[in-house]
Amino acid sequence: MAAAQGRLSDGAGGMDEPKDTGDDLGHGGAPPPPFRAAVDALRGTRLRPQIEIDPAPPPKRLAPYAYALEAAVVDGEEDLADGRLVLLHDPAGHDAWRGTFRLVTLVRAELEPEMAADPLLPEVCWSWLTGALSARGLAYGEPSGTVTRAGSHYFGGLSARPAASQIEIRASWTPREGLGGVPDTGTHLVAWCDLLAQVAGLPPAAPGDASVVTLPQRRGPQSR
Repeated sequence: MAAAQGRLSDGAGGMDEPKDTGDDLGHGGAPPPPFRAAVDALRGTRLRPQIEIDPAPPPKRLAPYAYALEAAVVDGEEDLADGRLVLLHDPAGHDAWRGTFRLVTLVRAELEPEMAADPLLPEVCWSWLTGALSARGLAYGEPSGTVTRAGSHYFGGLSARPAASQIEIRASWTPREGLGGVPDTGTHLVAWCDLLAQVAGLPPAAPGDASVVTLPQRRGPQSR
């Protein structure tokens, strides 16, 4: 899987690199029951078949407890988009989060250069995230993030390659906690995968998802 790499913001200015294994849930001692339940919900969620998902090394310094997933939208042997989703938990709460849980994400895909030049594209990309959460009926707070467009032009020995443009969405939000202080992380994961599918240019998985803005024409799949 060509998983998204890079630094992730926790929405409060903290940044970190993943280390160790995906089975390590944090450095705060034995994970508390709400965090265990939230992780179990992530692990037990069923997703559309085009999305491949695996546990990933979680960040170490953003919160006492963390769990991470990497995902790719796959068409045959090619990746259409990829991303990383991190669940953070601080039982003592976090002023910037206004809660004890935080979801942090990085999503990437390639676009046609002319589409990446559209001045409205950043606003549309942000609406893909908020629209995906709203379409699943999720309550959340303190959303923050960035949408970045990057372009590559090739010269010399690489001049035969076409220009490439990439869109990157980095975001974080606080999921509303439910019974026992546990957020509905399974549905948040489904909504995040809806976002991945939209960025990849896939059609909605169900009629109820049609409210999410569709992706403009994108560049062909990336080799895996």
